[in-house]
Amino acid sequence: MKRIAVYPGTFDPVTNGHVDLVERSLRMFDKVIVAIAANPKKQPLFTLQERIDMFRKAVGRRKNVAIEGFDCLLVDYMKEKKAVGLIRGLRAVSDFEYEMQMALMNRRLDSDIETVFLMPSEEYSFITSTIVKEAASYGGDVSSLVPAGVVGRLARKFRKSRA
Repeated sequence: MKRIAVYPGTFDPVTNGHVDLVERSLRMFDKVIVAIAANPKKQPLFTLQERIDMFRKAVGRRKNVAIEGFDCLLVDYMKEKKAVGLIRGLRAVSDFEYEMQMALMNRRLDSDIETVFLMPSEEYSFITSTIVKEAASYGGDVSSLVPAGVVGRLARKFRKSRA
């Protein structure tokens, strides 16, 4: 039986830290499904399809990585995919309290779900999508923080919003 993990998030946009966690996850799981949440409450800068496309380009055509959108309870999505692990990134101690609460809630909803907390490489430990968008909105160079295809998309989004 394949060990399948789900790495959920909004990924608005995907960062090098997100890609790093996918790579780290593949050391433990046979397949990783990047589950991109529609999450309209967060009012994402990019549409769901744009976020899916950016992540697909960032990880290439790996057959053991799937990129999908989802709009349901995460534990239900995981059951549907027959996933055994839930990947969550921890950049700093400040992330831990929220992530622990979410892990415990998910376990309450489905006791078969195991959450695996991963730390990104040190060089990516400060990166968040929010910080990337903030810097890019003022014309900052974010090329070392995001995959190549994301830089141009950010520039186009912020040019449109200034027009």
